[in-house]
Amino acid sequence: MRVEILCTGDEILTGKTINTNYSHMAQRLGDVGLTVHWGTTVGDDRASLLQAFRQAGERADAVIVNGGLGPTVDDLSQEVAAEACGVELVLSDYWMTRMTESYARRGRVMPPNNRKQAMLPANAEFIDNPIGTACGFAVTIGQARFFFTPGVPREMRRMLDEQVIPRLLKLGGITGVTRLKRFHSFGIGESRADNMLADMEVFKNGGDIKLGFQAHYPQLETKLAVHGENEADLLARLAPVEAEVRKRLGNFIIAEDDQTLEGVILATLLERGHTLSTAEMFSGGHLAARLAPLAGAEHVFRRGIVARDPGELGINGVSTEAAESVGRTLRKESGASHALALLIELDAGADRPDFGGTICVGIADTRATVSRQARLIGGRDWVRAGAVELGLDCLRRHLLGLPVDERIDFERR
Repeated sequence: MRVEILCTGDEILTGKTINTNYSHMAQRLGDVGLTVHWGTTVGDDRASLLQAFRQAGERADAVIVNGGLGPTVDDLSQEVAAEACGVELVLSDYWMTRMTESYARRGRVMPPNNRKQAMLPANAEFIDNPIGTACGFAVTIGQARFFFTPGVPREMRRMLDEQVIPRLLKLGGITGVTRLKRFHSFGIGESRADNMLADMEVFKNGGDIKLGFQAHYPQLETKLAVHGENEADLLARLAPVEAEVRKRLGNFIIAEDDQTLEGVILATLLERGHTLSTAEMFSGGHLAARLAPLAGAEHVFRRGIVARDPGELGINGVSTEAAESVGRTLRKESGASHALALLIELDAGADRPDFGGTICVGIADTRATVSRQARLIGGRDWVRAGAVELGLDCLRRHLLGLPVDERIDFERR
């Protein structure tokens, strides 16, 4: 089945807004075995949109339109879709009631221009949006079935998974179920991970389980995609492959599926009744910000210190000894069972090609103090992001009784 993704909006076309929606949609479709043949971006212009809809309707079997479902004058998707179909716009009383009630629950009166969001092409198929006011719908233009989705990312993502993908699979005659298993790792790049899994027979010669990688610095996502008759069939086929991937990637796996590194750390601390304080230099609070806002962190997070200069932490410079000293002092003063210190020293001369920084991590608990030093080449933001990930991973490893000094790779992409 030939699928096209058509994104609308002047802000997308001019590059003022990075089109992350397209990336997410294309990846999710690929995860379930659907291939995107065309990707189109169109501004908020009626004639251009109409031409794009008609062209897509001639070459594709299914088209996902993203954006243009809002209440303002530059939101044109419903109007142009109706024109392309040769029908009128009609008011959806159901969606009008939904929007009115949604505003009422928040103690607000719905603005008059929101009525525009309840205007749909006549005979359009309703597609629910449970968390927003933009009403999704589907129509046929030319030979293609068009699915209209909101530009708000969280609304689009939920609609895509719950409403659009099931319809696309049915439209393409794809039966059964699809499952995607994800392993999140830190410390290995794509090439190293590929080598670690390369000789697994299940991935050779177009096997029925598809292996893929997605790097989003400083993490790497390893994905296993499989399609089968039913959920039980998928689980049985995936189980031994998952076990082998865990064995081969080993301690580099920091989380799986919807888990996050900080979520794994917090869950471990909560389970064991531990508490945590952090001190960081140069990272500007990014370390604490990964942990402190999480649900349940109020029972764990004791103190977060953000410093710019070593003297603010009572040390003379950046070293593993200094990181351990900061950790011990912070644990004692805050009363936490664990303290994590992250120290970063940037090189002089940011215009040099080998610019980078030295990272020192210190972790103190009631029994011992451990430390780790690493060297990272890249810009300031690159160093900061990698350092925060390294600090969190060292804490995860320490909590789980794993070595904190295992060799890591920071691959530049």
